[in-house]
Amino acid sequence: MSPSLRFKFTSPWSRAEKQDSRGTQEDQGNVEKVPSKSVDSEVSPSVKEGEDSLPEDPDVAPGGLTFEEDTAGGMGRHLGVFTCTLMIVGRVIGTGIFSTPSSILESVGSVGASLMLWVLGFVLSFCGLFIWLEFGTMIPRSGGEKVYLEATYKKPRYLATIIFATNAIFLGFTASGCIVFAENILVCAGVEATRWAQRGIALGVIFFVTILHGFTPRLGILTMNVLSVFKVVILVFVVITGWVVLSGHTRIADPHYNFRNAFAGSSHSSYDYATATFKVLNSYAGWSNVNYVMNNVKDPVRTLKIAGPLGLGICSVLYLLANVAYFAAATKEEIQNTGVTVASLFFHNVFGETAQRALTVFVALRSVAVATLAPRKHSYIPSELAKEGIPLPFGNRFWASNWPTGKSPLPGLIIHLIPSVIIILGPPPSVAYPFILDVEGYPGQIINLFIVIGLFWLRYTKPHTPRPFRVWWPLAVFYLAAAVFLLVAPFLRPPGGIGDTPPLPYYLYCLVGIAIMVAGIFWWASWRVLPRLFGYEFVPRKEKLDDGTWVTLVCQRLPAFSTLMQELMCNL
Repeated sequence: MSPSLRFKFTSPWSRAEKQDSRGTQEDQGNVEKVPSKSVDSEVSPSVKEGEDSLPEDPDVAPGGLTFEEDTAGGMGRHLGVFTCTLMIVGRVIGTGIFSTPSSILESVGSVGASLMLWVLGFVLSFCGLFIWLEFGTMIPRSGGEKVYLEATYKKPRYLATIIFATNAIFLGFTASGCIVFAENILVCAGVEATRWAQRGIALGVIFFVTILHGFTPRLGILTMNVLSVFKVVILVFVVITGWVVLSGHTRIADPHYNFRNAFAGSSHSSYDYATATFKVLNSYAGWSNVNYVMNNVKDPVRTLKIAGPLGLGICSVLYLLANVAYFAAATKEEIQNTGVTVASLFFHNVFGETAQRALTVFVALRSVAVATLAPRKHSYIPSELAKEGIPLPFGNRFWASNWPTGKSPLPGLIIHLIPSVIIILGPPPSVAYPFILDVEGYPGQIINLFIVIGLFWLRYTKPHTPRPFRVWWPLAVFYLAAAVFLLVAPFLRPPGGIGDTPPLPYYLYCLVGIAIMVAGIFWWASWRVLPRLFGYEFVPRKEKLDDGTWVTLVCQRLPAFSTLMQELMCNL
């Protein structure tokens, strides 16, 4: 490249690398400068004066956007404690508690071991919640793990971010909830649950949810709240019914049968316990839901401190009591053979076939509630990537925008829709559901491992950064140890060499999860390494969209074009 055609600039990606120990920096070159208020002198205009949620310390600020730029646009801060608590409750109380107890029991072999794993999931989830609370109150931006990885692992620049985003985009589907909804509806109707009948219903659900959130965001939020309350009511009904069963006032002959010698038949395989733990943790997944939408939360620090423990606490108590209810109403063999309709079996044994069909309709509607919550969370990932200037197909304006309503990111919802459709149409539903849980869990634990390591790293390197909430370090160490075990144990050969998704190899879900994360490395290299090898570079510039959202746009500067042509191409 001719020296006269090489452009020097300071990009949003390289700014953090040029800061001194006090976090100051100077803009150089020909990057378009955007006036912004100093976060040291004023409270962000997106945060009301007096709130316990001031902008984060610039020393740990992720990416190239300022706090004001990143939190601008969209619907603004409109989510309060009640809605955020329901976001957690509605996401946590998903298909898991109504469907996975059978596969967990089948893996570990006994009622006692199964209940102990649900308790372990409760403990691990609270440890994770406290870690995410420290990150979320320290860096109150939307994006969840993306933001925390970005603030911690700055070199190679954006590598950790891209790996997480690849995992979130490819595995952030809602297929499991749609599949369970389809199966329960077919059971209610007394229709044979054929493969294409399940697929057709599941596809209808996922398209409906995408349209709901994309074109009527306020109605989508209202629907989430209503269905979340509805799910709690259904689960409370199961719990109360379980108490009645245990008291001996129902048609169940011996409700205490499963609790005598409860650990008989327990598995001695580490693989079985690790795989079952993934399913339990997937059932608890959702306690970090608010961390993904912090830009829309009123008084985010205070709200997160209240909504997180309250939401997860409600779910944990209901989960444990619901499992006791299931084991009181059915034998171990019945639960193991029921597939993904454990709640339906419970209603059948307690109330009879007619009541089973009626009550299973409500369980199916609960699955729709899960499907309405997950897309809103994952739709923010492509938006945050585009805002930071990571090159995406069709341009970053499209993915960062809240098109078409100006209040909800329909482009991000479309990204969420695509892998969901592939999973629904791909493997048979009976195999797809447990395999989805395993594939989602494994790379998620890899990310969790790096998050908790990042927590200790930031405490060591940035000890003076304001932390409105600090997790007790033994809890973080316990969470770290559990993550390491869950990453190693699935590769240990189970008895007979057969996993929980035959005929698929027992280690396949681990390899699929790792392969997806490796794909993220290639994506990162395609715009961070290859441009240097071929003599061109991506040049970033910031722009404010019509809905108020700030986005970082990128263009290629090639040695074959003149300076004037380069500028014209970049401004297209």
